[in-house]
Amino acid sequence: MSPENTFVIVGGGLAAGRAAEALREHGHTGRLVVIGDEPQRPYTRPPLSKGYLLGTEARESLEVHPEDWYAEHDVDLLLDTSVTALDWRARAVEVDGGHRLSYAKLLLATGSSPRRLSVPGADLDNVLYLRRVGDSDRLKAAFTPGARIVVIGAGWIGLETAAAARTAGAQVTVLEHSELPLLQVLGREAAEVFAGLHIDHGVDLRPNVQVERITGTQGRADGVRLADGGHVAADAVVVGIGITPNVHLAQDAGLEVRDGIVTDAHLRTSVPDVYAAGDVANAYHPFLDRHIRVEHWANALHQPYTAARAMLGADAVHDRLPYFYTDQYDLGMEYTGYAEPGGYDRVVFRGDVAERRFIAFWTAGNRVLAGMSVNVWDVMDPIRSLITSRSKVDPALLADPGVPLDQVVS
Repeated sequence: MSPENTFVIVGGGLAAGRAAEALREHGHTGRLVVIGDEPQRPYTRPPLSKGYLLGTEARESLEVHPEDWYAEHDVDLLLDTSVTALDWRARAVEVDGGHRLSYAKLLLATGSSPRRLSVPGADLDNVLYLRRVGDSDRLKAAFTPGARIVVIGAGWIGLETAAAARTAGAQVTVLEHSELPLLQVLGREAAEVFAGLHIDHGVDLRPNVQVERITGTQGRADGVRLADGGHVAADAVVVGIGITPNVHLAQDAGLEVRDGIVTDAHLRTSVPDVYAAGDVANAYHPFLDRHIRVEHWANALHQPYTAARAMLGADAVHDRLPYFYTDQYDLGMEYTGYAEPGGYDRVVFRGDVAERRFIAFWTAGNRVLAGMSVNVWDVMDPIRSLITSRSKVDPALLADPGVPLDQVVS
């Protein structure tokens, strides 16, 4: 097939797999190439810190599509292959070995990488990160009964891996530089819920600490030295201090990069016929009237459909509210909306916070910006409606579990 009808997707995660599906679904009949730098077919990552890590989900369940789907839909998979350069003026990408592949449209779904710990000893053998399926396998092997696991960082990955380790019977210490886990993400009121959850499950949660070095012998970590002189013994150290979008390909090619690859609402980048989706995209959001980069599963699931339709010439925009979820011990949580630190007036709780069965609403000017349900199900749709309507709500009614959410508008 001629390059004029070739669409190329760079990435090996959920966004890449769904983009290929959407392009075929919406009528692309030309050549379709997916280039991933892992040996596995495109797969989804949330189970790596949840069901797959816990051993309740099989490896096959991670895959976006079964093996025969790609042949049936005439999708060329170039696996274990890195794209080394992008020449958008010539409409071509270069892969390992210098081979060039021309394209008519290109989607960058390059995802992100774990932020590396930059202290002495961070390169010891059993200092572990989580992003790929092999990482999850290594964590699973380390999480054994009685094992001493130190988790550095109390964000979502840190807390989910801590929960998995405790569930496996390991002794777990979580080291967090701030006062509470998830403090910047959720604010104090909700962050206290997750701190209490882990403490109740036997995690040694240590706030306000600074890691000075990883200690070890014979190439293996045996603990973490803290800035105050304390030392925490470890059989393995898990680092979960955030992720960094994989922008080097776009940056080297001269695309606009600012906390990710900058796109418009159609997921078009700053150069012609190149699009971005998933973790790497810092996309303009029409409802929020700002650029945001969302590092969660739902974005990788839904953005590719917008990108695919836009690549095919449709006037498609991505305006879904951000959404994410977590499962830790006996707690299931869903969150939708957008409330940045300092951008809301108050948090309104509905339900029993002590029992961890409630809904929390982040509000500003009596308008709901975001909502989080904890062990309360089937409420995301009415929460989204409250957010997108921009209606003013009565805080007393919002807090009352006896009042339906569609009746809280003041």
